[in-house]
Amino acid sequence: MTEKKKQGRPAIYESATTAQNEANKRWAQKNKERKKYLSYRTYSRSLIKKQATLEDFNELEELIINRKAEMEVSE
Repeated sequence: MTEKKKQGRPAIYESATTAQNEANKRWAQKNKERKKYLSYRTYSRSLIKKQATLEDFNELEELIINRKAEMEVSE
């Protein structure tokens, strides 16, 4: 007779929040580059939506044009 594995959070965690925090830490350790990319993307979107000045937009526009050109050349 085979035993069924118990579903749910391990008993070592005090709460579901603690279990989720631990799961988040494990994911972050395994996916460092993805986490870095997502953080940068979040920061840049936040800057554009909330704090960027006209001068910032002009600089970003130039950087975007240059980066797109680099990416097209490398394809």
